[in-house]
Amino acid sequence: MKVTKETLENVAVLSRLSVPADRADMYIKQMDDILTYMDNLSVLDTTNVKPTTYALPMQNVFREDEVRPSLDREAALANAPLKEDGYFKVPRVLGE
Repeated sequence: MKVTKETLENVAVLSRLSVPADRADMYIKQMDDILTYMDNLSVLDTTNVKPTTYALPMQNVFREDEVRPSLDREAALANAPLKEDGYFKVPRVLGE
């Protein structure tokens, strides 16, 4: 695929990037080199390769839920700057 100045300008608009005029030729060549390299990959035979989402195997890192004793309410509120009726009291952030 040959990258043109119009292609570069279109990519710049879609990416919301400004491309300085003095660097446009360099970017066109770099984009063309990247796309040429990607075209080389299209000749590989991938018929027996299963599609993957991740390069590494994924495993669940969550632990099983289990009931365990939690922190006592008084201990949790011990260092609270404001508390009321057994709850943390915080300044109002939304109007009425």
